[in-house]
Amino acid sequence: MTTDETRLLRRRMHAQFGPAGPRRALPDDPGSSGGPGFSDDRASSGGPAEAGGPGRPGAVAAVAGRAAGIQAQDAAAARLGLRARGVATAAEIDAAYRSGEVVASWLMRGTLHLVPAVDLPWLLRLFGARNLAAGAGRRRQLGLTDEICERAVALLPEVLPAPLSRAGLVSALIDRGVEVDPSGQAPAHLVGYAAARGLLCRGAEVAPREPGYVLLPGPPPGPPEPPGPPEEADLAALAVRYLTAFGPAGAADLAAWSGLPLTVCRRAVAAAGLPEVAPGLFAGPGAEPPEGGTEAGPAVRLLGAYDNYLLGYRDRTVMLDPAFARRINAGGGVVHPALVADGRVLGRWAAERARGSMTVLVEPFGPVPGPVREVLRAEAAAVGRFLGLAAEVRIARP
Repeated sequence: MTTDETRLLRRRMHAQFGPAGPRRALPDDPGSSGGPGFSDDRASSGGPAEAGGPGRPGAVAAVAGRAAGIQAQDAAAARLGLRARGVATAAEIDAAYRSGEVVASWLMRGTLHLVPAVDLPWLLRLFGARNLAAGAGRRRQLGLTDEICERAVALLPEVLPAPLSRAGLVSALIDRGVEVDPSGQAPAHLVGYAAARGLLCRGAEVAPREPGYVLLPGPPPGPPEPPGPPEEADLAALAVRYLTAFGPAGAADLAAWSGLPLTVCRRAVAAAGLPEVAPGLFAGPGAEPPEGGTEAGPAVRLLGAYDNYLLGYRDRTVMLDPAFARRINAGGGVVHPALVADGRVLGRWAAERARGSMTVLVEPFGPVPGPVREVLRAEAAAVGRFLGLAAEVRIARP
């Protein structure tokens, strides 16, 4: 690797994770007002320093906001993503969901993301109508006409006075005359429609590993409209979030991460007004790590499946050797958990659990340097503590 590539990865690693999880506050976001209002003491859009740090009210929302959202189609992996960025315990995440401090909805690239509740309105302004339009063809294939979807949406205030599972929600709608096949993919697409319309989101679990759906507060939105040009303030807010979490990065990276057109992402980067730190690359405030680093040894993280860091850039060759890319990005949308050291993906890993303990099984792409091995043991122990398990590491031969 060149010196410039090493420096780039070091800066990105610092932006994503910091020396011990993100601790910098976000600049004010033009679009942060008017959040769902689930709780009187919910977090602001700032970073963990603003919210008081992990272990205090607001910490989970602050970490999620600082990370520009956490991809959440795999709930266990989303928890590991929050852990890698500074959330201390799984109980904090449960509490944040219960209080309404964080929610999950289908946003960037039409994918489920965990975000601060206060951010959901402006994120839906950017992605809601776009995701509705993108899913229209599949809904028609499943027999979900616009009339059926709007009938379901109109009934949501009646059927969601309290959180329900998806199956419970769909059953209640069927009981009220909504025609939907409960056995196939139609329920998922119907719920996605309601989420994109700004009526509901995922909240706390209603049973173990069973997410609940909750009604968003506020007046029901008007009739669905085709996606129009995004507001400049919302674009600026998105670009600031993205570049603070992923920078140095460029408009093409923002487009790959968000699913928005490149022309729109160029507008967003320009509207953000952040400094250009290299040709075509921009970074948020505080992205430069201290010279010499602040960690004892290399910066090492065990990342869960579908981690933001593995999905946030158009070109990932500097962080993941193309010769090993299929061992992480396995195809079919599968992204495996990864071992990352100083920004470079060194292998993948899996957890082998036994009663009260776990073994972190690392499959490296090549020899693991001694300093990385030392820090890896501490990182594995941290993952174990987060999961409530004693942990050890076993590294396979490359």
